[in-house]
Formats: sequence, C-alpha cells, structure tokens
Amino acid sequence: MSDFDLVVSGRVVLTDRIIDGGYVAVKNGEISAIGIGKPPGAAERYDFGDSLIMPGAIDSQTHSRSQKNQEDFVWSTRSAAAGGVTTIVDMPYDDDGKLICTAERLREKASEAGEQARVDFALFGTVHPNDGPKHIADMVEAGAAAFKFSTFGTHPDRFPRIPPHTMFECFSEIAKHDLMAGVHNENDEAVRAYISKVKEQGLTDYLSHGLSRPPITETLAIAEVYEIAAATGCSAHIVHCSLARGYELSANYRAQGFDTTIEACIHYLTLDEEDSVRRLGGKAKVNPPIRPRAQVEALWNHLGKGNITVVSTDHVSWSEDRKNNPNMLENSSGAPGLEVLYPLLLKGLDEHGLSLTWAAKLLAANPARLFRLDHLKGALELGKDADITVMKADRYRYDPSESGHNVISWSPYEGMELPYRVEATFLRGQQIFDGAKKVSAPGTGKFLRPRSKTATRSFATV
Repeated sequence: MSDFDLVVSGRVVLTDRIIDGGYVAVKNGEISAIGIGKPPGAAERYDFGDSLIMPGAIDSQTHSRSQKNQEDFVWSTRSAAAGGVTTIVDMPYDDDGKLICTAERLREKASEAGEQARVDFALFGTVHPNDGPKHIADMVEAGAAAFKFSTFGTHPDRFPRIPPHTMFECFSEIAKHDLMAGVHNENDEAVRAYISKVKEQGLTDYLSHGLSRPPITETLAIAEVYEIAAATGCSAHIVHCSLARGYELSANYRAQGFDTTIEACIHYLTLDEEDSVRRLGGKAKVNPPIRPRAQVEALWNHLGKGNITVVSTDHVSWSEDRKNNPNMLENSSGAPGLEVLYPLLLKGLDEHGLSLTWAAKLLAANPARLFRLDHLKGALELGKDADITVMKADRYRYDPSESGHNVISWSPYEGMELPYRVEATFLRGQQIFDGAKKVSAPGTGKFLRPRSKTATRSFATV
C-alpha cells in the first residue's frame, strides 16, 4: 500500500529557495512531505523533470460578473485552472443589480459560484454608501474574506464611491474582525475635473485616458486610505497601484507600524503607455491607467525591494465591442489575465534577474495571508492544501483564442512571447488541468472562509 496519494517531482519552488530534484507528496488533499532525491511511493506519480513545481496561485482580484451574461465563474475559473491559478478572490461589483453588500447577497453569490467554479474561491463584500457599516458583521459571519471600497464613483449603485467619513466608520468595524479593507484608489473630485478638461480639449486618442487620470489622482486617494487606516487600526490594502510613489507611501506607513499593503496588477508590470496603449487602444484601458515605461521599471525596482505585497490580474473579460471604440474614454476599463498571470510574472522575473521564489511569495504566500486564508492555502508547506502549479520552460507566443479556455478571443498580451507554459495544475491533490484541453468540471471549487482572528501576520518580502 502506498504511503501517499500523489507525488509530483521536479524543481520545487518555495518562498526562500528552489529544490532541484525535489518532490512534493500529497495525502488526503494536503501536502504531507517535501524532499529531495528519490521520491516515495504513491498511488499516482508525476515526474516533471526540470519543470518548476510551484504553489497554486491565488488571484487577489477577479471580476467574474462585471458584464451580465458574459463570463461568470464557469469561464473565469476555467481560465484560472489553465493558468495555474487555484484560488480566485472575486470582487463584489456584479452586473446584475445586486451589489454584494449584505450577508444574504454574499451567501447567494457563494452558492451560485459553488455550482460553477472549477477552482476554489473567496469573496469580497462591500457596503452601499447609504448603509455604511450596518451589514459588515453579518457579512463576516457569512464568510467575506475582505471588504472592497472605492474612492471613485464608477456607478452610484453597482460601483459606488464611499466618502471618507463613511469609510472611517467601515474601517473601524472591519478592524474588530481582523480582516482587510481593500480600496480602489482614485480621487473622485480630481478625476472628474481632469476628465472634463480632456473632453473640453477634444482629446480622444490613446493618451487621453492617462491625461484624464494623472498620477496625482492616484496618490491623493492612497494617502486618504492610509490615513483612515492609521486612525482606525484597520488593515488597509491598495488594490492596484501604477506608480512608484504609491509603493513608497505604503512602505512609509508600514515603517510607522501600520498594516498597509499594496498590489501590483500584472498589466502594470508588463504593459506601457508608449507602446502597448498606443498599439492596443481601448484593449489596454484600465483604471488607474497604464503608465509610461519608466514607471513600469520603477515598479520592478520596488518588487525587488519587497515593497509590493501581491501581484494580481484585475481580470475581467469584456466582450470585444466594449473595448474597440476609437474614442479611448468610451471603452470599458479592465482586461483578462488569469490564463497568463503565472507566465507573465515569471517572464518579468527572468528579464529583471530576480529569483523565481518571488512568484511563490507574490502569487501564493502573501495573498493567502492578506485574505486570512493561510491556514489552508499559500505555500508548498506541510498541512496546507495540495494546490500545485507546474511550469514548463517552453517558449511560445500567446494566443488567447487558441486554448479554448477563455470566454473571449482577445487579450492585451496576445502575441507576446512567454518563456514558461502551465504544464499541469492540481487543486487539493487532484489534477484540474493537464496542460492542454482537460480542465476540472464546474462545481469542483470550494467556497473559502477566512481563518479566525489572530495576533500575528507577516508577509514574505525577502
């Protein structure tokens, strides 16, 4: 009788080192042994040679339902499985008239997502401006992993602005439950003023979006969020930052003893205004905007210093007709990324001479801690869920329509040469992607609840 259910062999990537000729052994869906040399016996064995054995990624920011009747969890989690993402954390701004701002709506979404999901998932909750913190405690009880706010009003009901005094009240309540408050960081008044200015000048080209949301609109919001966090003792997280200055602010507040974290979406580490936005137009429109190449490289410098907490996708699969308007400002904001999150980050690490262990920190260990899921997820570590992604060194040009794992056929990363491809994905010890066409069935994924309150947390930065 075998000691283990599953053993995978290859180059095992941990947060602090890489084990050449290593293996990970699994029993009852959990990691039971990690070693080097000849692997132990198992009912199921995979020898992946020189391929990287990495922790399954946790995407900190997925929008599965931003466009009604478009993607939903059945497709977002299919892209995730094919991209080596074993857990997604879904945003609360769904295009069905139901802002996820009550326990009832959160439970309903968890139930519906559970029928569709091919990977595990956690859920953000949020608040309606008229309610303030009224429903936060009930949403915590229902299993919210974090709470999302916005300093900019995209839509008064579906994606509302939360004013500072209300955010203060909400942060105060969230702090009692030791959860994180994540914030979309654009100053509402400033953005609206700059948008009006751009429109008055008749600007519509690829530069118009960046001009309508200049750097000061982002840093003003970041400072506001972190000051509210400092005053309330709440863990505060900036959900996407395109500017080096934002990472400096976050690090400065941490140095003062506050729990301030910050996220780099993969598009801010990959795309730039001069080439990508000029070439792609609306398909490269995101909020905050893609910045010039100098800012991209400055972000990589912050990554190497440990000033970036997590890397995410901010994934949303808009239909192409909502991304191809020649007037840049009229396009929907956001882009898909789940299928290439891991390959894109590994590409960037290679190109910047950084260790691949950064991927284990930024895509797994740190997001698990951020969402209080580290009792289950986040590392190739004894007792954790056996979520494993195998990355093979194999150069190819990305074609989002080729794999069949995406609801749409476009991507801002189309045609990009990637040095690694996903060879296999395992969720709790079960293979959910075979590197080609086979993916797990809807309903495979589980709804994840955060752990109970704890006194200590630390993020992997070195």
